[in-house]
Amino acid sequence: METPFWKTKTLEQMSPAEWESLCDGCGKCCLSKLEDEDTGEIYWTSVGCRLFDAQTCRCSDYANRLARVPDCVGLTPQNVRTISWLPSTCAYRLVAEGRDLYWWHRLVSGSAETVHEAGISMRGRVKASETDLAEPEDYFDYMLDHEP
Repeated sequence: METPFWKTKTLEQMSPAEWESLCDGCGKCCLSKLEDEDTGEIYWTSVGCRLFDAQTCRCSDYANRLARVPDCVGLTPQNVRTISWLPSTCAYRLVAEGRDLYWWHRLVSGSAETVHEAGISMRGRVKASETDLAEPEDYFDYMLDHEP
């Protein structure tokens, strides 16, 4: 049996298709996060990006997301090593740290549904869209106690 590419290649060595396939479809990257300006601590919310489709846990306009959402962060092999808010379960983070993917990741399980079945994704857990909120203070009502 051939060793999976994420175990043999660095993030930089991956093809665009391999890179994209690392996304597990959890949707956690697409949640609004709050940062304490004094401490740098990140607080998760249950507020989805305006382009986030909460049913599919995918961006509704992935190809144009960086142009349409000014604070959207395009992940690269360089920045996944420095972004503090990447979920602890994120495949990009795991591979960058030399760790393996979880059993529910579609590249391991063979199914894009296992991330949802395992309760890892944000499907059914997004409580608002950023388009519903007028003021920065409105996000406080949707703060989570910990990373979802």
